[in-house]
Formats: sequence, C-alpha cells, structure tokens
Amino acid sequence: MNDQSPIFKFLEFDGHLRTKQRYMANQFRTEVPPISYPFQLTHQHAVLCYGSCFAEHMAGRLQERKFKTQLNPFGITYHPLQIATGISKLLSSRTMVGTDVFQHNGIWQSFAFHSQFSHPDKEQALRQMNHSLQESTHFLQQVDLLIVTLGTAYGFIEQERGRLVNNCHKLPAKLFKRKRFQPEEMIQPLAKAFQALREQRPKLRVLLTVSPVRHIKDGMVENQRSKAALLLTAADLEKRLDFVHYFPAYELVIDDLRDYRFFATDMVHPNQLAVDYIWSYFQHSLFDQPTQQLNAKIEKIKQASEHRPFHPNTEGHQAFLQKQIAKIQHLQKQYPDLDFSKEQQIFENHLSII
Repeated sequence: MNDQSPIFKFLEFDGHLRTKQRYMANQFRTEVPPISYPFQLTHQHAVLCYGSCFAEHMAGRLQERKFKTQLNPFGITYHPLQIATGISKLLSSRTMVGTDVFQHNGIWQSFAFHSQFSHPDKEQALRQMNHSLQESTHFLQQVDLLIVTLGTAYGFIEQERGRLVNNCHKLPAKLFKRKRFQPEEMIQPLAKAFQALREQRPKLRVLLTVSPVRHIKDGMVENQRSKAALLLTAADLEKRLDFVHYFPAYELVIDDLRDYRFFATDMVHPNQLAVDYIWSYFQHSLFDQPTQQLNAKIEKIKQASEHRPFHPNTEGHQAFLQKQIAKIQHLQKQYPDLDFSKEQQIFENHLSII
C-alpha cells in the first residue's frame, strides 16, 4: 500500500502523517500483497476457464469485457483429476457415443458431464455433449491462458467400474465410494495434462487457483483439509512447471476479506462485493494499463446498453443512443476483433421506436 492510499490519507492528523509503525498497529485486516506475473493478458489472448463454479465468475467477467473466453467444456468441474481427464479428452478429440451415456429417471446422462448436458432424448444428449467437445477442442488449439479453479479434493468413485466421476447426478449414494485424494495423487495427472497442452501451445500459461467457496457439507474440518490438499497441489505444480502460476483467490476471501459480510446468505459462496474485490486484484495483477483503459470503455458501453429510460422518445435520449453507437464504431475500428453486436442491436432497436 502506498502513502497516497485513502487509508493512509485518513491517518493524517494536524498536518502530520503517522509513522508506518503506528499505521500498522491500527490496521484491522491483513492484505494479500500484489503479485507480479511474468506475462500480461490482453484482448488478443484466448482464455479457457475450467473448474468449479468460481471459474464461472471469472469467465463471466472476461466475457463481459469482450475477451475471447471459453468456459467449462464438461460443465462445472470440482475435482482436479476430472480437470486433468477432461484436458486429455479434448486433446485426443474423442467424441461421445451411445455407450458413454446412461438413462436414469427418464434422463440420459454421462458421469463425465454436468447435468446441464443431460436430456430425455438420448441423441439430443449426445449432440449437446459432442457440440461442447468440438467447440472446446477447437478453442484449445488457440488458447493462450488456461485458468484452472480447483474446488475440492473429495471425489466420488463409481463402485461398479472403479472410476472417478465428474457428477453423480443424484444417483443412490451406495453406488459410489467417497474419497479425499492426497496431493501426490492429483499432482502428476495435472502436470501431465498441462505439459501435453503446452506441447501444442508452446506459449501457453496456466493460472491455478483454489476456489474460496467452502464445501461445508463435508464439515468444517474436512473442508479445510480438502482445501489444504488443493493448496499443496497448486504449490507443487507451480514449483514443478515454469509456465504454471498461482492466483490467490482463496486467500483474498479467507485471509484478506475474512468476514461474513463478504459471503452470500448461504455463508458459503462469496457475494458480489467479494467477487468484485477479487476481480479488481485480478485486473491489476494481469492487465497492463492500455487493457485496463479499454476495459473501462467497454464497461461504460455495457452499462449504457442496460439503461432503461422513462422517456425513450425524447431528443436527449435519442442523441444518447447515437453517441453510444458512435463509440462502438470508433472502438471497432481500433479493435476489429471485439464483438459489440449485442449492444449495438440494443441501441439501434431503441432508435427505431421514433
């Protein structure tokens, strides 16, 4: 924290700044120091976000700011070994066939995919799964940054075949064996998957993080043991592979914010304010100044597109719409790869009402 920060200014008294030692004595929270990464992320890079529901938060923020972003090829994925398996499947370009799905309560499902891909019609379920695989396989050929969010070290092993599943689909618990995996069981498969992807994308960077979402159904003690295993896994991978880096999302919530004010009403998921805080840390760590400035312009256009006026027919609002369209056209000349079609359509639709 620099001496010009708002907190430091607050500590000025009678024109004199308190000493650093006095400031530290009156600080009421611990902060995660800024991290400097050996790379920076721009809108020219393609980003794959893979992992737990926290990965969806990060992907959503990137997509809103027009980054080329792909999210969770198999749906939400909590376990590190399933992430490693998923990457291997994408690299092998394997497709789903009829024997890869099963029917339960009238729904066709796969243990490899989240229930969002399930469907009452078997062929439709397979089409949805294979469409995601094809899109993600193609995206993997251009990916520059892989953001992996590890959710839990606990996994469920299908008793009949002895294999770890990505989703139990609410089948009877007796069909599965629950296990907490040790770091050494997760490190090697992840390292192998990352290295295989790196061979195809020599400039690939991997950003590892541990989800701050607490799995309290495991129990408070067991949740902490699970997160500890994930943290050790991430630390070993970062040390082992020079293209793997760690992002402290878990620490920002648990050690920095450290207050239930920053959790949703379930006391498990970080709330909007916490996600905003993590995103701010992410921006300042990974975006250069021009990218941050471009993000700010994109955010303003997005906010303008969400504005709903009381009197849309007025001359002032119509001028506002024209101004936003001009801003989009100006940005697209500078950055032709950015897609503002959704926002432009909204502005043009409102223009058409007069």
